Amino acid sequence: MASLLDLTVQGDVGTISDESKLPQIKLMTPLELYRLWERQNWASHQIDLESDRRDWAALGDHEREQMMYGLSAFFVGEERVTNQFSGLVLAAEDKHEEAFLLTQQVDEARHAQHFNRLYEEVLDFDGQFEDRLDRARTYLTDSYFHLFDGHLVEDHRRLLSDPSSVEAKLDFITTYHMVIEGTLALTGQHFQTMRLERRGILPGHLEAFKRIARDEHRHVAYGTWYLQKKARDPELARRVQDKLVQTLPAAAGVIVPPGFDAEDEYEYLGATAQERNEFAYRALYRRLKVIGIGLPAVTG
Repeated sequence: MASLLDLTVQGDVGTISDESKLPQIKLMTPLELYRLWERQNWASHQIDLESDRRDWAALGDHEREQMMYGLSAFFVGEERVTNQFSGLVLAAEDKHEEAFLLTQQVDEARHAQHFNRLYEEVLDFDGQFEDRLDRARTYLTDSYFHLFDGHLVEDHRRLLSDPSSVEAKLDFITTYHMVIEGTLALTGQHFQTMRLERRGILPGHLEAFKRIARDEHRHVAYGTWYLQKKARDPELARRVQDKLVQTLPAAAGVIVPPGFDAEDEYEYLGATAQERNEFAYRALYRRLKVIGIGLPAVTG
């Protein structure tokens, strides 16, 4: 079975495959996604975290320490993607797209608010929002910062400087919607949700996390729609592939928790390294197939 790590070793996502010539799947438009957002809207501050506080206090030190990487990756990530987004709103091509993108920025702020509450009321991190965010960053890795403080920030800076640039918009959506949301966030949500359900802990956070995952699926649906539309141009399709080549090594590194190397065989919070990488690979592969962009034939 192929994995995300295999792609980073290849260093190339290859040429467009024959699969890209299949009839393209009709995707939800920004207007349809906006209407879906109205139906699925929710309030982060209405989630009850009282049981979560008791559950967290009852966990052993080792389990809590292990969980901090995944939780912090989401806390810092949600705040980062909230404030690295305005350029995409400015790059909207019509009012329906603009309306949906504004809902996505609201979603990301809501997600960050949930994690701030979790860290304050459950994990008992003192101080202000910014103080808790700074402490959460200490649990993260160089690969994480390379992707979120490097690639994402730079792609947003270029888009913000010229929102009319299709190339800059394409780069940003590939990094944001395909790599960060469509690959890493959905992988993290899958395994963290499975862990919480198996352990029967943190019910309030679990409820919010499932709602966050539903939001992220809307976001990824938008990115898939946009890239499918633009990838009909072979030059733009190749640009998406080039951006994947640039960002996948850092993404593969984000999957690896602190204390391990990418080549290590390990089990982390109930899932092996291979399981995590294979899930991430499949998440990316499925969406690129819908877009019409091929991946290389790799073996795991």
